Amino acid sequence: MTEPEKMNLESMDIAKEKRAQLQALFPEVFAEGKIDFEQLKRVLGDWVEPSKERFGLNWPGKADCMKIIQQPSIATLKPARAESVNFDETENLFIEGDNLEVLKLLQKAYFGKVKMIYIDPPYNTGKEFIYPDKYSETLDTYLRYTGQIDENGHKFTTNTDAVGHYHSNWLNMMYPRLYLAKSLLRDDGVIFISIDDHEQSNLKGLCDIIFGEENFLANIIWEKRFTRSNNSKTFATLTEHLLCYRKSAYLEEIKEPRDDKANSTYSNPDNDPRGVWTSVSYVNPATKEQRPNLSYDLENPITGEAVTHPTHAWKCEKSTYLRHVDENRLYWGRDGNNTYPRKKKFLSEMEGGMVPVNFWTRQDAGTTDEASKDLEKLMKSKVFDFPKPFLLIQKALRIGTESNGIILDFFTGSATTAHAVMRQNAEDSGNRKYIMVQLPEACKNNTEAHKAGYKTIADIGKERIRRTAKKIKEEHPDYNGDLGFKVFKLAPSNFKIWQGDIEKIEDLERQLFDHVDHINNASTPEDILYELLLKSGFPLTTHIAKIGMAGKQVFCIEDGKMLICLDKALTQEVMDAMAEANPLQVICLDEGFQGNDQLKANAVQTFKSRAREEESEIVFRTV
Repeated sequence: MTEPEKMNLESMDIAKEKRAQLQALFPEVFAEGKIDFEQLKRVLGDWVEPSKERFGLNWPGKADCMKIIQQPSIATLKPARAESVNFDETENLFIEGDNLEVLKLLQKAYFGKVKMIYIDPPYNTGKEFIYPDKYSETLDTYLRYTGQIDENGHKFTTNTDAVGHYHSNWLNMMYPRLYLAKSLLRDDGVIFISIDDHEQSNLKGLCDIIFGEENFLANIIWEKRFTRSNNSKTFATLTEHLLCYRKSAYLEEIKEPRDDKANSTYSNPDNDPRGVWTSVSYVNPATKEQRPNLSYDLENPITGEAVTHPTHAWKCEKSTYLRHVDENRLYWGRDGNNTYPRKKKFLSEMEGGMVPVNFWTRQDAGTTDEASKDLEKLMKSKVFDFPKPFLLIQKALRIGTESNGIILDFFTGSATTAHAVMRQNAEDSGNRKYIMVQLPEACKNNTEAHKAGYKTIADIGKERIRRTAKKIKEEHPDYNGDLGFKVFKLAPSNFKIWQGDIEKIEDLERQLFDHVDHINNASTPEDILYELLLKSGFPLTTHIAKIGMAGKQVFCIEDGKMLICLDKALTQEVMDAMAEANPLQVICLDEGFQGNDQLKANAVQTFKSRAREEESEIVFRTV
């Protein structure tokens, strides 16, 4: 081999990754690199005839969703330092762009790394949302919408209830995004999805397909308001849903941290030296006939009376009961007047928190009215309609995360999730990090947001994060956690991508001419650096150092794991210096060799020789 590898500028090939996972699990179903589906059915014990009907959620366009998922993205995420806070140090991200493209771009770097996802997707109420009619148009649709290409303006699919595929269009929008989001979750990850009654049942069916029915955790009912609206002609809606799923059975249990309200039920009426306690019934739901081994006489230690239950057994067998007596675990009332004893549960012995419940009250999770007032007070005007309360998402954070982990929200809106993450970190000294993704949807003329100077919803979200950080610092002056964020914006690749499906000879000639210099003139070295970083599988918050090597500037990634040199006049000396550092990967610009094939061949041999000396491997790529 005398040529370096060519850098792949596409996002992760989802279909290829799934085939590799399948082959790892079931190598016997592959023959000559192809899947024998009949054999796969046999391996899985599935002998259902193909013609038989099957249960499941189906809708027009479902099959095309896989085309959308499998179409790689050739876009990039460009850094926007001027809009960021503490760009070089922060590990929080705010990404402007179509979330479908962004989710594809995040696959290589964040695959299996996200602890919790919370999303509040657009409810299917007849409003417009961007959805490409063809699976190959996703990036072009976004660029037209944001005015980055041609003069045609916005391109929408309008999803009113008069449209025949009203529910189908919404499902077609959600399916690819949830599918891609699942692969970003850790094995012990969870997702919370806010939804109203319009699509709750369809969303539940969709999530059962993507996450599996066995990974459904709860349909949480949130008390979003407590005053009835007399504008409704039928029922006033006081609640919404949060569907909660886990990634896999690797997450065996979830608990909610104890709070003052839960602890207030504990007391110490008998001055037990072990501290405050609460009590549970000692009577078994099973009858004596059902559990005869748990039926025996107890003794009230205060009255000396023998006690039996007329119909039901006790919770424990007799030997355990005798141990409870010796340990003073049974409470018969202050004067011994209880008919039956209750077992003490001491607060000091309660570990791992509380079992969460699927009804979240307004006192615990806030209301929509409170959320609107809080945001208006923070932003000094009413810039966003119907925000979620940060208390709602904080409650999800306390259940879905420990004190760290990455939290993703790809329908960010006014950035309530970022607000909640920062606030929760300040309250429990946590180290959670967030990734916010928001379409730069234009604020309509004559709205309060537009009058306040906000051009897009994304601008509102970024400003909310800045103001929230300032407020948290005022309220917690000793808090030194991460209150910054890096801003990135979806854009076409910094490199001119070769189009392999060109038919006209004149188009082929034009493409050949364009690729003489295949880097876009407007791209900065930092733009190129972050595209290479992301598409090499490194997170956007990876530590980067600039170092000098043989008179050239080299970017050192993660303490030398990868070296990137974007110099356009490479030398053998810099190749030797990078090889001597013994990185795992090296990337250079192809044009840096200036057509010198001998220098390129020598560089390949240099890295191969160094790898043999160190008994390691150095992957050398050009782009």
